[in-house]
Amino acid sequence: MRLAAERVDWTIHGHKLLNDVSLAVEPGETFGLIGPNGSGKTTLLRMLAGLRKPKIGRVLVNDRPMARMRQRDIAQSIAVVEQQAETIDRIVVRQAVALGRTPFLSPWYPWSDQDDAIVARALDDVGMQPLADRLWHTLSGGERQRVHIARALAQQPKILLLDEPTNHLDIRHQLSILQLVRQLPVTVVIALHDLNQAMNCDRIGVMDAGRLVDVGPPRNVLTTERLRRTFGVYADILDDPVDHSRIMRFRNAI
Repeated sequence: MRLAAERVDWTIHGHKLLNDVSLAVEPGETFGLIGPNGSGKTTLLRMLAGLRKPKIGRVLVNDRPMARMRQRDIAQSIAVVEQQAETIDRIVVRQAVALGRTPFLSPWYPWSDQDDAIVARALDDVGMQPLADRLWHTLSGGERQRVHIARALAQQPKILLLDEPTNHLDIRHQLSILQLVRQLPVTVVIALHDLNQAMNCDRIGVMDAGRLVDVGPPRNVLTTERLRRTFGVYADILDDPVDHSRIMRFRNAI
């Protein structure tokens, strides 16, 4: 499923968080969003998810304006994992993941064994099945993050949006979650702080002060000049002798 933004703007209290941003993510593509803190990544993701309407411009899902879609139809196509998604309800992990099935339930389509199987698979995918009966408030930050991702997987989306999903995760779970995301047969937009992780995306977009300033394959975009100009760091770009992938080592720009 294709996802696009056409010249979207967002301004709050006179401060422009997004400025004339256009991009198109093709079906099955993994598109990484990178940029300094406050560059507009989260605002753009929320707009692509339908959680925030652009002041100017529009978002398209398979060339259909999102503004003309029902919220239920959007939720059946797009799942989002935000940085902060808490609950004060006393629910267990399995119940939290089951919320991902909500867009598909109705009086005519009540909860079924198939929904149980989808939830169980999502829990397995993120390694949370052993904690399925744990209360939400007893989980660590990393465990909660994996539950958020499982809830999105239970939604069985065609488009998956993730805002820094590896925050709070130890390195083993960072690698397993990113590998899982890359294997999903869906369109993915993922905001990342780790630029070495961004190297594994099909394409990346660089956000800077609310603008999308560069788009393309990681090798073409993540140049020493771009890293110095946008992130204020010098970088040594190395070739890994094991698999010949690129690795970046960073130094402060003086």
